[in-house]
Amino acid sequence: MAAVATPVLLSWSGGKDAAWTLHVLRQRDDVDVVGLVTTITDDDARVSMQGIRVEVLHAQAHAAGLPVIEARIPQAADNAHYEAAFAEALHTARTRWPGLRTIAFGDLFLDDIRTWRQALCARLDWDALFPLFGRDTRALAREMQREGLCAALCCVDITQLDARFAGHVFDGLLLDALPPQVDSCGEHGEFHTCVSDGPMFSAPLSLVQGPAMLREGRFLHTDFRIADA
Repeated sequence: MAAVATPVLLSWSGGKDAAWTLHVLRQRDDVDVVGLVTTITDDDARVSMQGIRVEVLHAQAHAAGLPVIEARIPQAADNAHYEAAFAEALHTARTRWPGLRTIAFGDLFLDDIRTWRQALCARLDWDALFPLFGRDTRALAREMQREGLCAALCCVDITQLDARFAGHVFDGLLLDALPPQVDSCGEHGEFHTCVSDGPMFSAPLSLVQGPAMLREGRFLHTDFRIADA
């Protein structure tokens, strides 16, 4: 008799690491991703950090065939606000899927972030799963591209990476052009991406690139919207 797959909630940013985590988890027989959870900044209705429009987020969730639960926070939210919104979102998820107690994250190698997430989840009676953790990011980035993931840089921290990379497609040319001190997956926060296609989607998203806007004096956000939206 086959074992019952463990239901899993996925922390979804709209970027390549979250999308690839979904793809990796779907290759496994022991887990079943049932939904996504995303932190949204209320003031502008965009994914926190990435700056992805909420309508693009919903289009991604539709293409992934999964419902998304939104954790809403104010623009200048402190850690307490974030944790409260996260806890409420997890409560909503567990109400919808009784017995759900595992959440997956797309973190790659930052031990302090993983430890913080594990501690927060433990306090909330959840288990944290990190399917990509420890992967070589140079090899991982090439693997994503080789297997059909399509994304573009939607946020560049101009204190770590030149502004000319804003909006650049996440492709081999980008990886070849990145300065040696910049991680191939942007794991130190050098850049964030917006995914438009990949093996985790049933169909590609048609996105139109808009202007870039500098926030907090360092984060250059490139706007992407649904075509004809």
